Amino acid sequence: MDGEDDPVHLLVEYPPKVAVSALVNSLKGVSSRLLRQERADLARRYWKGGLWSPSYFASSCGGAPISIVRQSIEQQQTPT
Repeated sequence: MDGEDDPVHLLVEYPPKVAVSALVNSLKGVSSRLLRQERADLARRYWKGGLWSPSYFASSCGGAPISIVRQSIEQQQTPT
């Protein structure tokens, strides 16, 4: 996982029978609930009453070994 103010990036392995939209909704719902409990100061960052925007982007790694995916992520520039 990597993130800054906007957006958050996740690398997730999940069962192929799970719909990506269901996975994203679950991740956003659970993380929002936990963050609201632990960090009340995040209220000023809420997007139209919600912590997360309703949008998302998903992409497949096409069966690449996790070591190659990890290396690619680690070589990306981190914002300063």
